[in-house]
Amino acid sequence: MYIRLQFLIFLILIPFSQVAAQYTEVINANRPGISQGAFSVGRDVLQIETGFSYGKEKHRLLHTETDGLGIDYSLRFGAFKEQLEFSIMGEFQSNTISYTQFNPVKENKIADFTSNTIGAKYLFYDPSVKRSLKKPNLYSWRANNAFQWADMIPAISVYVGVNIDSKDNPFLPKETSMVSPKFVLSTQNNWPGGFVFVTNIIVDRVTTNFPTYGYIVTLTHATNSHFSLFVENQGIKSDFYADQLIRGGAAALITQDLQVDLSLTYSFKDTPSILYGRIGLAYRLDLHYKDDYIEEMAPTPSKKKEKKGKKKDREQELEVSDDK
Repeated sequence: MYIRLQFLIFLILIPFSQVAAQYTEVINANRPGISQGAFSVGRDVLQIETGFSYGKEKHRLLHTETDGLGIDYSLRFGAFKEQLEFSIMGEFQSNTISYTQFNPVKENKIADFTSNTIGAKYLFYDPSVKRSLKKPNLYSWRANNAFQWADMIPAISVYVGVNIDSKDNPFLPKETSMVSPKFVLSTQNNWPGGFVFVTNIIVDRVTTNFPTYGYIVTLTHATNSHFSLFVENQGIKSDFYADQLIRGGAAALITQDLQVDLSLTYSFKDTPSILYGRIGLAYRLDLHYKDDYIEEMAPTPSKKKEKKGKKKDREQELEVSDDK
């Protein structure tokens, strides 16, 4: 999936408004998938998310089999505004590669960070603010809880980050710049019935010789207040590496500040084929004490209506005077 940089910049520059508090009573984690939700963790909330993965890769053309071990991490902190979040995210990978065309089989071990990114995310638009101004239907539970076309309007946020890569990284193309930008446009729909739909449009390392473009779509369903399931599709496109990945798994809420998860990742192709399992957790240190709301103001009457109202009031005053 090829996404033009100019198109992404256009989307980023679209002005949005009408935002409200992001803080929730329970932890708001990006796990168990790898997409970024549109909402921040909330002001004065420090959140740690990490996972351990193990899997195998087989490359049909290169005749290699790889045992891989990965550790991913994310440190998220909300500051200054409810809709603003700062983060440090990355993943360390250790691979043992077996070259099966040789007899005996030769092995090679490589290890390094596949990514290390420092950035910030800001929520530009939250449709729930406008919906909160609507009065509930006192005569119909269905009217208040059933799916409506307005639910198709997503919350929208933009993430801007900086990749900090090590020199001679075996997981990256040679002569890759050690510092490069990353942009993510995130949308999120919270649908009735406990469904959450998240999309990410990603432009990564655009200042290098091998820019990467991609997308992630994630659908999560909360079966109850403590358990959820998810399915996710990721597309990656660059001259160095391209793939289509699908993930699925579950997450369980242990306490309002602690979540654990389990997932599997599978590739549709055989150059290489990929099968990884991942287990992880997310923990929140809640220092939040006050919600900051930016509410949408009700529309003010036009000057014409104001004048008309004043004229009507004046006529009523004159009628009362005449009666006296």
